[in-house]
Amino acid sequence: MKLSEFDYDLPKELIAKYPLKERDKCRLMVIDREERSVSHKVFGDIPGYLKKGDCLILNDTKVMPARLFGKRATGGKVELFLLNRNNPICEALVRPSGRLKEGERLILESGDEVEVLGRCEVGRSVKFFRAVDDILKDSGHMPLPPYIDRPDEDSDKEDYQTVYSRNAGATASPTAGLHFTRELLEAIEACGIKVKFVTLHTNYGTFAPIKTDEVESHKMHREYFSIPADTIETVGSVKKSGGRVFAVGTTSARSLEYWAKEGKTEGDNDLFIYPGFKFKIVDHLITNFHLPKSTLMLLTSAFAGKDLIFEAYRRAIEEKYRFFSYGDSMLIL
Repeated sequence: MKLSEFDYDLPKELIAKYPLKERDKCRLMVIDREERSVSHKVFGDIPGYLKKGDCLILNDTKVMPARLFGKRATGGKVELFLLNRNNPICEALVRPSGRLKEGERLILESGDEVEVLGRCEVGRSVKFFRAVDDILKDSGHMPLPPYIDRPDEDSDKEDYQTVYSRNAGATASPTAGLHFTRELLEAIEACGIKVKFVTLHTNYGTFAPIKTDEVESHKMHREYFSIPADTIETVGSVKKSGGRVFAVGTTSARSLEYWAKEGKTEGDNDLFIYPGFKFKIVDHLITNFHLPKSTLMLLTSAFAGKDLIFEAYRRAIEEKYRFFSYGDSMLIL
């Protein structure tokens, strides 16, 4: 399967640089796989698509302020994008990586030193001399994706976080969940719908570009995930009673499907979902509009069918939907 089959052209003006002021007022494209139809709603209409006895699964990971800026002894600027927050040695994407020598020390905005170590599976290993969490609290920046193309602002500390985030560890937001408000979740639960959580620390595995021409040759980077016992129990009960499981985001979907495939509820998740994959748990998917040729585009194409997804994207561009992390949403029935 060629990666080029999952490409499309997007006008730059449709890339959302800021979220809407009211999270649940974004547009919602509804794709019905059975009827092969596309309709246009707003996100606040979501409760109307769930029924008593259904289950909504959310990823409760919390985004770390994982981007750090500093300089070399020569004065040259350096950026570190942490992929984890292990003490004292972390994996990081470092720019400019090629010029940095092993053993070189950098000075961060906070005044802290960090030592550049050897190369690892992704990026470089870097050593800190103070607790990583404290350094991130003092001088970390929210890790907005590069296509947003602006410096992070104070508002992003709240905007780029879901209202139910609680387990710190992500370096990218599980953006399908950004549209939920606490009031909307309360309204959903009041209708007899179970709201449960998984944790998947959205990381390099989610946003890494595919560099192989053949889709099947891509290898996913591992991301930590965990599914609590009460979520497992609820999902099992819902499926047994004929209810439906709505996964919020590709990360929630990957967590549930990894559990179904491997029988594991915690650990490193490297499940790569692309067309031909058979979903066992997820009945419906709430997601955003994704980058062309990305693992997220492949997952949604696997779930809805490539032709239907590309027709939906064509319509979204035609109707001037807002794309990517701070953009509009999609519900795949």
